Amino acid sequence: MAAEDVSLSDKLRFLAAPDAYAPRPAAVETIETHMSYVFLAGARAYKLKKPVRYPFLDFSTLRARARTCREELRLNRRLAPDVYLGVLPLTLEDGRLALGGSGVVVDWLVEMRRLPRENMLDRVIVESRTGEAPLDALCHTLAQFYRRATRTTMTPADYVSRFFSEMEINRTVLTRNDFEHRAQAARLLDRLDARLAASRATLEARAREGHVVDGHGDLRPEHICLTAPIVIFDCLEFNEALRQVDPFDEIALLGVECAQLGAPELFIRFAEGLAARLENPAPLSLVTLYGAWRAALRARISLAHLLEPAPRTPAKWSPLARRYLVIAEHLLVEDGRGFLRS
Repeated sequence: MAAEDVSLSDKLRFLAAPDAYAPRPAAVETIETHMSYVFLAGARAYKLKKPVRYPFLDFSTLRARARTCREELRLNRRLAPDVYLGVLPLTLEDGRLALGGSGVVVDWLVEMRRLPRENMLDRVIVESRTGEAPLDALCHTLAQFYRRATRTTMTPADYVSRFFSEMEINRTVLTRNDFEHRAQAARLLDRLDARLAASRATLEARAREGHVVDGHGDLRPEHICLTAPIVIFDCLEFNEALRQVDPFDEIALLGVECAQLGAPELFIRFAEGLAARLENPAPLSLVTLYGAWRAALRARISLAHLLEPAPRTPAKWSPLARRYLVIAEHLLVEDGRGFLRS
């Protein structure tokens, strides 16, 4: 087998086998995400990026995947320094694949220390095991991160224009004739557009005053491990522009995802916890606006899965989009106070 003959199926078959790893695990669990495959092998996890290309990322070449793996390592060591161990080559020598071998490189993987699943915030929420101490520790960790984070070079105008650009795409996807909740989505998007327009000066001021940073970019409960110390991983490494966030926009995303899991009270809990630890916090009206915008964006991303040629778990996406729309609606009513404190 020559290097150019190694297919994605060949790579997946090899990496799913315990013999690919040293020490050899008893079994390997394979998890497929939208853009990657993750192989859980004993005490380690290995991520292989799919050779895909979208408007917002390009993993289509070996060089691009190598570059993105190195960037993933660099960025995630900001919040998970002991988890991200290195970047390993997948090599071919004498017709045999090897992980970390000395043959011809056919792909690259990020090697990570495996984290305890029972401590992930999404599982803690679903199992009703949240406690004050770990939530305080999470807010403290995030506040420290945002204080150290690089300030954006985006202009205030560019920062604000991104919200409206994304809203145009939201409208294109969420008002498709084949989406059963398109009328509800259209009404919500009208209200959200109006709120964003009315908040333009406030949004511009957040960027102008230095409150927009190079953040995590994908702060969701499944990316947070409530160990001591707190570990926050799997940041958005493939698009620097999408990581330019107001910390209170990012904490609003986390709150939306917690609400989607059945814990809407954590939205205000995290927003207040971060506000108590950072200077110049965003007003609650802006945080809930960020949250409504994020919820609409998550609804669009959910529904967009159905536009792919072979969507995974197709029955999942329309109901999930509907749940995000409901969360967005609640956040736009009286700044979501009744919903968030229920």
